[in-house]
Amino acid sequence: AAEAEVKRERRTNTFEALAQEWLAKQTIADITRTKVEWLFSLVFPDIGHYPIAELEAPEVLRALQKIEATGRLETAHRAKQHIGQVMRYAVATGRAKHDPTGALKGALKVPDVTNRAALTDPAKVGDLLRAIDLYVGQPATHAALKLAPLTFVRPGELRAAEWSEFSLDDPEPIWRIPAARMKMHREHVVPLARQAVAILREIQPVTGRGKYLFPSLRSADRPMSDNTVNAALRRLGYATDEMTGHGFRAMASTLLNEQG
Repeated sequence: AAEAEVKRERRTNTFEALAQEWLAKQTIADITRTKVEWLFSLVFPDIGHYPIAELEAPEVLRALQKIEATGRLETAHRAKQHIGQVMRYAVATGRAKHDPTGALKGALKVPDVTNRAALTDPAKVGDLLRAIDLYVGQPATHAALKLAPLTFVRPGELRAAEWSEFSLDDPEPIWRIPAARMKMHREHVVPLARQAVAILREIQPVTGRGKYLFPSLRSADRPMSDNTVNAALRRLGYATDEMTGHGFRAMASTLLNEQG
């Protein structure tokens, strides 16, 4: 009977089963869930059937190297990160003894860091901000353009901002971005300057009755697309190698560091 129970557990507690169980417990945005499911789908053919307690570093590495061989180095690293999260969940719930991804440090090629196109010359930044002020287009797009250089958040965090995350009436207004929407999976609090609050007050009558600050033109149930801000920058005359939505963070980082 004991042996039969062990066999049943081996069949039930596969990596794929634990990955699905772990994912079901995560409070994350739908778009993030879809990305994680896609990452798991890349490794399930190789390690999905493994009993989780028997999954070791060589098997995980082989699965990741298949992704690496296609040139998707960043994808391989992200897959490793999520495999590690599942393994740590399995350890915590008593179904595995250790996380084999810890042994893979340095085993995968390091992806090149992509430098996002950004303006860093103060005079040119001034020109950009003046151009943004004069932008003629959708109010939500204009508001997103104006908020980007005031908040320094990633484009995905900005475009998916929800009204429920903002405390505009507090003595010190803040934007509290939940961990589920952050790249590093930690809650992030953004202090809001009075200019940012003014922009939000301006857009509130337009989109404030819905979930998103910047809803899609096609459906209020979805945020604007990730290309909306980039398209607006193109309309303002900035080429893809001059300025992008990602570039606002780099712009702020460079200028603030130069000022000490």
